[in-house]
Amino acid sequence: AGKVAQQIRVAGKYGLIDGEPGIDFKKVIEHVHKIRDEVYEDADRPEIYEEMGIEVVEGDASFIDAQTIEIKFKDGEVRKVTSRFFFIAAGGSAFVPPIDGIDSVNYLTNDDLFDIEKLPEELVIIGGGPIGTEMSQAFSNLGSKVTVIDMAESIMVNDDPELTEILFKELKKQGIHYELGASVISVSEADNKVNVHIEVNGTEKTISGDKLLMATGRKPNLDNLGLDEAGVEYTKKGITINNSCRTNKKNIYAIGDIASKYQFTHMSEHMAKIATTRAMLKIPMKMDLKHITWATFTTPEVAHVGATEKELKEKGEKFEVYRFPYSKIDRAITEGETTGLIKIYAKKFSGKILGASVVGAHAGEFISEYAVAMKNGVSLRNIADTMHPYPSWGLGARRAADQWYIRNQSAGTVKWIKRIFGYKGEIPDYSDPNRVV
Repeated sequence: AGKVAQQIRVAGKYGLIDGEPGIDFKKVIEHVHKIRDEVYEDADRPEIYEEMGIEVVEGDASFIDAQTIEIKFKDGEVRKVTSRFFFIAAGGSAFVPPIDGIDSVNYLTNDDLFDIEKLPEELVIIGGGPIGTEMSQAFSNLGSKVTVIDMAESIMVNDDPELTEILFKELKKQGIHYELGASVISVSEADNKVNVHIEVNGTEKTISGDKLLMATGRKPNLDNLGLDEAGVEYTKKGITINNSCRTNKKNIYAIGDIASKYQFTHMSEHMAKIATTRAMLKIPMKMDLKHITWATFTTPEVAHVGATEKELKEKGEKFEVYRFPYSKIDRAITEGETTGLIKIYAKKFSGKILGASVVGAHAGEFISEYAVAMKNGVSLRNIADTMHPYPSWGLGARRAADQWYIRNQSAGTVKWIKRIFGYKGEIPDYSDPNRVV
């Protein structure tokens, strides 16, 4: 809804008339609930699993020992269940740091943000990671005045800084205010306002709003599972597992946010496949930690797969960085989405892809193509040699791969070809290593 609202404001770039959208926040939230319910009905409702022959029960489960769990139902009934294998998928929940005064204010997290009924006039967000960044833009687009506070000097510190800077400039252009490099001293509430007291560069100030969103990460749901009774090892970061998602108890596996630093739905799905295949079929599958993907669904999007540029440099890996701007993608030009950049990290001679980062429209889709390529040993040369339909967004992925060919050309090679075939013409200037064609 926020994205559509912003498109109405900038409709003039398509030859239409700019306008300020009329926003009924209650209907926006009703739409959010409707979509959430549709996803639940299609994928998560108990009847789906019962039709597969799976028994679904609702209650609080905890281990009594490594072979037995106890389920406590709302009516007070208790049931014990033994099993050959157990899979712990208790997930995670919002983490709220122990800030002075936090327990005395009404704050929101991503768990209850969509339960509010009134659009905040002023929204203060503590946390500049993916959740804080997505929500800051969404609420700003809907009309809230948004301020983001973070102790880091930049937003989304796990992503490529060159790409997050592009996103950062767009967000500031849309009116989002930032307090970066800030320490939160305390929070308080008075006169229906939440006040966040911070220190930036030695200066104290107060940021106020009618709502406070804590976007400070997530934590594994470890409490009340009886892990100690089962003898399952864990730390505050989650349950300890091996690359097959098995705990120190051979019959107990853990999957998803409760056992992974990569707290993504698609990572949980991947772990579930690994764990069940390893336990039930004895196939020694392992988690694919070399090709982790993620995407932040802002406008423009930010997405990544594989090793980051920083990681490769720290390992001393020899690689080339191939850049391709959205301004050279015809589909981006026709849709007015030219803000963006594709970066691919690959071997110079083989074109083997080591990682890729993208900022721009449909970045998550670009990363999906590179993820498939990396997983299956498809090089930049292979992608460049593959026909993509024009003028698709996917063609941008191929155009970026074309730069491998461009970078491997040289004046000497072209002179040699001219001499053999008797060709004429000027030799291109190959002195600029960042030349894009």
